[in-house]
Amino acid sequence: MKVIQMRKAGGPEVLEVAEQPLPEPSAGEVRVRAQAIGVSSADMLVRKGVYNWMPPLPAVPGNEMAGIVDALGRDATGVRAGQRVLVSSRELPFRGGCYAQAILVPAAAVFPLPDAIAPNDAVSLPNYQLAGALLYESGVRKPRSIAAYGASGGVGMALLQLAACDGIAAIGIVSTGERRAFVQRAGIGNVLIRGEDDLPARVMALTGGRGVDVVYAMGGPGAAFMANLDLLAPLGTVVSFGVLGGLMPDADLYGELRKRAGKSLGVRCYSIHTLDHDRALRRALMARAIGLMAAGRLRPPPPTVLPLAEAARAHEMMEAGRSLGKMVLAP
Repeated sequence: MKVIQMRKAGGPEVLEVAEQPLPEPSAGEVRVRAQAIGVSSADMLVRKGVYNWMPPLPAVPGNEMAGIVDALGRDATGVRAGQRVLVSSRELPFRGGCYAQAILVPAAAVFPLPDAIAPNDAVSLPNYQLAGALLYESGVRKPRSIAAYGASGGVGMALLQLAACDGIAAIGIVSTGERRAFVQRAGIGNVLIRGEDDLPARVMALTGGRGVDVVYAMGGPGAAFMANLDLLAPLGTVVSFGVLGGLMPDADLYGELRKRAGKSLGVRCYSIHTLDHDRALRRALMARAIGLMAAGRLRPPPPTVLPLAEAARAHEMMEAGRSLGKMVLAP
């Protein structure tokens, strides 16, 4: 079978096509034949060698796969041959392994998929799982309103769609007019362009002068990151949930919060690895996302699809900002 392997950390060029024997499941395992493979920001961190939960090298990256169970090991229960399932490496003892035409995983790790969810949509489900964690399990009270950067990307889109599904007022923030149109076609009405729109003024206008309860943002330059505090309602929180936008700013964060002491604001740096030891909650968040997608209440926009052998190109496109929506590899 074909896999994408990296022998060292580096740029997209370290992702190489390799041939490996088709593996046979051991006791308690199932083999999943890939139908669609998701590409995520965590994959790029693994490729660069800067992920805190790096697999040992050489490694097969990839954290999301939708496929069909085609072989079961002894004592593998809870699934059947021919069943459609989702593999998320959040359920595995290691991150990675999904950039392959097949993978072995514990039978207890997979998520059964309803027929209503297509494979290319299924690999967006981990984004909706993360969105649920950010909205409801990140240590902030349930918001009435949010703003999310990266709205045309997988996690930003999932945050906005899940919020809207649950009756939370949602504002997307993007970098270009093309991306705004893409997000609006996905059903998000209020989308602002950073660098063009006056974000504080527009957010206040859209929220009746109150501000939003939570801003979901990447790290970045100090001034830009601190400006998010001015989008918040009283007792609001900026939640930083990724590092691809740069390291957290080295500005005087506490001093900036003190300047706005009358609103009692906060900043939280969140990772879904907080749930690494809470299997029940992880799986409950995913089960809810699966149910909402199967019911047609969560609809990921059309993905960008490339062959598995072009994984390096997929990484190049994502890093250059040349893709919209989820990036998917076809096995």
